[in-house]
Amino acid sequence: MKMEMKLAGVDGVMEMLRKMPAEVVSKRGGPVKTALRKGAKVIHEQAKQNLQVSIANTTEEGKLLSTGLLLKNLVITRGKAPTVGKGERYLVRVRRKAYVRSGKPVTTLASAQLLEYGSEKQNAEPWLRPAFQAKAEQAILTTEKSLILDIERIAKKLASQNRN
Repeated sequence: MKMEMKLAGVDGVMEMLRKMPAEVVSKRGGPVKTALRKGAKVIHEQAKQNLQVSIANTTEEGKLLSTGLLLKNLVITRGKAPTVGKGERYLVRVRRKAYVRSGKPVTTLASAQLLEYGSEKQNAEPWLRPAFQAKAEQAILTTEKSLILDIERIAKKLASQNRN
């Protein structure tokens, strides 16, 4: 059994789609990069709020003391592309900075993990996982909306160039 499908009147659309990849996904990321960053920003803002609460809940009795260094080092970074195919990746993470606490060197990563997962001496004060769970859907919608708007803008630009 063989199925065949023909599309008529889409020559212009196909030509535009052939021209779009350089505009849509470039080494600088194009609108995909921008849209993903906007989605990550939604999760970043929630994580920042959660981290402020977790830091405020810590006390001197065997718990983490914080000077706000974690908060200052909560960042959004562009990650390495996926190993399979092409793509973009953004991460909400804590930048690694070393500091001294009680005469011992410590990193912001260790402090962040201690807050997130706890230890035998300190209860967990999760802040990143709840931020993701609370804002994942909103982040996806934000990314989708931004990407659609940017691609429409690029399509209009290419369409006007093709008319000339």
